Amino acid sequence: MATTGTLYIVSAPSGAGKTSLVKALMDAMAQVRVSVSHTTRAMRPGEVDGVNYHFTPREEFIKLLEQGDFLEHAEVFGNLYGTSHSWVKQTLAKGYDLILEIDWQGAQQVRRLVPDAKSIFILPPTHKDLRQRLHNRGQDADDVIESRMQQAITEMSHYVEYDYIVINDNFSTALEDLKAIFRSNQLLLSTQQKRHTQLLSDLLG
Repeated sequence: MATTGTLYIVSAPSGAGKTSLVKALMDAMAQVRVSVSHTTRAMRPGEVDGVNYHFTPREEFIKLLEQGDFLEHAEVFGNLYGTSHSWVKQTLAKGYDLILEIDWQGAQQVRRLVPDAKSIFILPPTHKDLRQRLHNRGQDADDVIESRMQQAITEMSHYVEYDYIVINDNFSTALEDLKAIFRSNQLLLSTQQKRHTQLLSDLLG
């Protein structure tokens, strides 16, 4: 019997280190993939279609939306973003564990369609650490950083909706915590029965 992968939702406030942790997890676990979203925004220099995003004309995006092919979607600064349900199902069917890097609102949409998805919320250790990480990026003025901090507090209040919490105080420890979540789910009875059907049959024969 073929083993299907598990769908994971990973959320975090800006500056918590989600992107770096997910990249390190993928480097460490070959069976893990990250979902590539569809977007109607223009491709930026250095981006690759199908790697960074599936760059999609607005008319085509709306058609896919009307056909119900998005697990979740949102409009940000006039551009549409969405996760293709059919692509997710195809990837999981190949046995890959798949990560959706989405916010709490997108997570609520996904849970309604895929109730057995696992969800992980990544938190910073303190407000001070989060503010310092945002400053260290060197991308935003102080007033923008304060706005991001207020937004982060709102986002973090939704941690109770998630299955797992990872505190990114020490990067190596947080990465090991993420690995443990993925490994433990791969060892569930239902998953192991599918993966080792013949072995179990032989052992009991």
